[in-house]
Amino acid sequence: MLGLMQNQPMLISSLIEFAARHHGDAEIVSRRVEGDIHRYTYREAAQRARQVANALDALNLEFSDRVATLAWNGYRHFELYYGVSGSGRVLHTINPRLHPEQIAWIANHAQDQVLCFDLSFLPLVQAVHAKCTSIRHYIALCDADKLPADSGIPNLQSYENWIGGQPSRYDWPVFDENTASSMCYTSGTTGNPKAALYSHRSSTLHAYAAALPDVMSISARDAILPVVPMFHVNAWGMPYSAALTGAKLVFPGPAMDGKSVYELIESEKVTYAAGVPTVWQMMLTHMKPGGLRFSTLRRTVIGGSACPPAMIHAFNNDYGVEVLHAWGMTEMSPLGTLCTLKNKHDSLSDDEKMKIRLKQGRVIYGVDMKIVDGGGEELPWDGKTYGDLLVKGPWIIREYFQGESDPLVNGWFPTGDVATIDADGYMQITDRSKDVIKSGGEWISSIDIENIAVAHPAVLMAACIGVAHPKWDERPIIAVVKKPGMDVSRDELLAFYEGKTAKWQIPDDVVFVDAIPLGATGKMLKTRLRELLKDYQLPA
Repeated sequence: MLGLMQNQPMLISSLIEFAARHHGDAEIVSRRVEGDIHRYTYREAAQRARQVANALDALNLEFSDRVATLAWNGYRHFELYYGVSGSGRVLHTINPRLHPEQIAWIANHAQDQVLCFDLSFLPLVQAVHAKCTSIRHYIALCDADKLPADSGIPNLQSYENWIGGQPSRYDWPVFDENTASSMCYTSGTTGNPKAALYSHRSSTLHAYAAALPDVMSISARDAILPVVPMFHVNAWGMPYSAALTGAKLVFPGPAMDGKSVYELIESEKVTYAAGVPTVWQMMLTHMKPGGLRFSTLRRTVIGGSACPPAMIHAFNNDYGVEVLHAWGMTEMSPLGTLCTLKNKHDSLSDDEKMKIRLKQGRVIYGVDMKIVDGGGEELPWDGKTYGDLLVKGPWIIREYFQGESDPLVNGWFPTGDVATIDADGYMQITDRSKDVIKSGGEWISSIDIENIAVAHPAVLMAACIGVAHPKWDERPIIAVVKKPGMDVSRDELLAFYEGKTAKWQIPDDVVFVDAIPLGATGKMLKTRLRELLKDYQLPA
């Protein structure tokens, strides 16, 4: 016997229409590429998203055709999120930090028909457009008077001209909720990038789950600043969760330096922000010398890579901002876990609470996880045993777009992370499986070694890698970037490890570098670091 409830598909268009109807006067604020501040409301955003849908119809795009973007976080990009997916096409957000050859390959693999881009990426588009064989229309996200006179880009038109003549009324089509809504290519894989193809159902469920009190706890009382890029896993789903709840949205545009982000937080009374550790490191570095404080910021979600304990301490203890440690992947839409405390933890000391906050957290409803050994046998949740982390759920991929093989293992997706899970279900990433260091038959977590290093007051960034050793197979070394104007010697930093980890886990050496290679999403590129240090030899 089936239930007797109405059968209405979960479609992304319903989110923006809900926001327009019930939170129509809530603000969306953007720092534009031009440098000025643009502000309007959800009601106006919904009208312009309908104009986008009409403009796509006018191009005679087919259902499920791909529309690509090369754009910062801003109101026009937000309109494309809804106008493209809501009309039945697929939004393809391209990471502009990728190599031009990769961008051209991705656009061709996705068979993009339209490319919408911010003018700051015009040189990139000029470099790749001749190689993008499927793209027929180019839209510059600007006013008509800002359009370059001689760009060399075929069929280029301004966004405002493109949508300006279109009606603001549009009847959103109703279709199967499992229809593809957007796609995002991974940047951390070997070989060519792979595409995760999200559905309307998966993205809407993810938006619901992300807004829950024990997850991101997003509400209409919040002013949210997604510093995490909209070109990276849909800005962790925040443009959807914000519309679902009616929260004020604040977009930083291209200005993501510490000073600009801090000033936007203060001027727009941001209560909630989300980004990767490198962004917050720049902001904290800007704030400390001038004794700056936050007047409204209360919470920040930090993910993308493990958040150093020193950063959590700084936010919590120095600035009164709660850090929500998060973990996920492109293949997971991306949220998998988020670290919030339980009622039973209220009586713990601050130090005991901090031990929990350093973990990546508990799964949110909709995600299941387990750790397994090399033979695939499930391992205990004791907080000590670590193994390969596997996940499954309704917003986790079952296969890659145009993939050649099934990535699942007995229905579970292998994340490539090594982790522990404690009795309360709190998961902690100890390493990427490709980065874990095995010394004398014992595993050493590179993340633990890095966290100790960045706790030193003179260390800005640190990356731990393993190098070959004649007796122990591998030994850890730490590559370090010093803070400007500060100094620390090799011996001083190694002595700093004493008492903080087992002696055999202390790095054998410190290598001081000017910079640590970062990938397109701000993660440290240890493969590149190993190449740079390929001639390094351990001290005798």
